[in-house]
Amino acid sequence: MQLYTERLVLRDITIEDQQDIFDYRSNAEANRFQSWIPETLEEVENFILRNTKEFNQPESWYQLLITDKETKTVIGDIGVHFTGDENAQVELGITLNTSFQGKGYASEALKGIISHLFDDLHKHRITASVDPDNTASILLMERIGLRKEGHFVKSLFWKNKWVDDVIYAVLREEWLAG
Repeated sequence: MQLYTERLVLRDITIEDQQDIFDYRSNAEANRFQSWIPETLEEVENFILRNTKEFNQPESWYQLLITDKETKTVIGDIGVHFTGDENAQVELGITLNTSFQGKGYASEALKGIISHLFDDLHKHRITASVDPDNTASILLMERIGLRKEGHFVKSLFWKNKWVDDVIYAVLREEWLAG
């Protein structure tokens, strides 16, 4: 899988990417809203080896690496969760290296994958789950055209406690009309 935007390439993760992934994913403070914070390179290697091998499979997570088109520098990754047996809905998650935040890369990467999912794969609905304290992600979701669908109070058991979950979404017809 490779997807090109103006400045980026979204591509499959390879074992050669493990050090770059570890470098930005292992920062516990920067990734406090993420569910996976690796402590060793071996954890990253296992993560890469477990990654679904085929894009667009029902009930699977597929991880794409976000890289700079010119320099090939690893910027972050996008998790693509194909949900439901009908395979018409997708949940997205994104993680960026802090060195690349605030430069429009997250917006560009998400818009690129969303357009691909709607235009080429004809998905019906795309969602994102956001911690209500993650202001940057909330602003990102709104900036790229997702709408807040709900704020669920203490609906997610995460890191040994019940936390709120905010769901953002966009339908195919909304994205294409926008």
